[in-house]
Amino acid sequence: MKTVNVAVVGIGFMGTTHIKSYLNIPGARLAAICHTGRLPVDGDFSGIAGNIGGGKPLKLDMTQVKAYSKFDDLLADPGIDLIDLCVPTPQHHQLSIAALKAGKHVVCEKPLARTSALCREIVQVAEKAKGFFMPALVMRFWPEWAWIKQAIDAQTYGKVLAARFRRVSPPPGWGKAGYFKGDESGGALLDLHIHDTDFVQFCFGRPRSVFSIGATRFSGAIDHVVTSYNVAAGIPVTAEGSWLMTEGSSLQMECTVNFEKATVDYDLARGVDALKLFEEGQPPRTIQCAAEDGYLVELRHLIQSIQNDTPPSIVTAADGLSAVEICEAEEKSIKTGAVVPV
Repeated sequence: MKTVNVAVVGIGFMGTTHIKSYLNIPGARLAAICHTGRLPVDGDFSGIAGNIGGGKPLKLDMTQVKAYSKFDDLLADPGIDLIDLCVPTPQHHQLSIAALKAGKHVVCEKPLARTSALCREIVQVAEKAKGFFMPALVMRFWPEWAWIKQAIDAQTYGKVLAARFRRVSPPPGWGKAGYFKGDESGGALLDLHIHDTDFVQFCFGRPRSVFSIGATRFSGAIDHVVTSYNVAAGIPVTAEGSWLMTEGSSLQMECTVNFEKATVDYDLARGVDALKLFEEGQPPRTIQCAAEDGYLVELRHLIQSIQNDTPPSIVTAADGLSAVEICEAEEKSIKTGAVVPV
């Protein structure tokens, strides 16, 4: 299979997270990094941290990786196959379109863009582009959550009776200057909660309508949201997302799905016991999934898609647009107090 030469743009927490994944994907080669600020010429990324992950600090051999400070120079490099955008949300629209028009494959971190109108423009360019485009909606690839999705689709434990999702944390300790400008970042609604909004549509289809309540504290946008989704199956599906947790607490990522014959419960805080199954007539047990994180699975799917010359199928540009459209409906519901069609 061909080697896919990757350039990661934006060397913050998510950029380094993606780099670590590429270093463990057969057929992927980290060929370049691009950052408008100070580039770590010594390859030492140990000072960069975020709200999830861990492991050894990243240390790159920069004799093997090109370093660019200008995005246009990177796009002009014919040796780069895939552009991985881990930049602030306001840059997603411009850089995605530029990379697609340069004939590159592109993966862009969530949200696809700050507004659905900007997302729509990306989708339109992606439809005509030579390269593939994939939004990085990582929960579709998270091993335990992918297991839940499969159980829902296969009705392994009967039909779903109810589902609840929760993703809450303190406000981001990194990049506050950008995150706290809600008109640019979209607040917790678009930066954090969108993961669960997307997973709801992944499992149950695009909601018919939403009813949301929420609060603003840090960003001027929505920093806390609780949403009830009206899905085709007619079951109660809810999700909570927040940046209102007090400093010193940690990210809480949870999911509970009640089936006719079992309850499946995921809690990140339980570590290796994160995914529990409570089945009728059986003792509770831990479901052990692949010992790899969703970022690696997500990016491996894209690398293999490029190698096979087949567009990525688990998540598409249209899915990224739909997730933002649903979040915008949630924001409208918070502001109006009304049920909002999607």
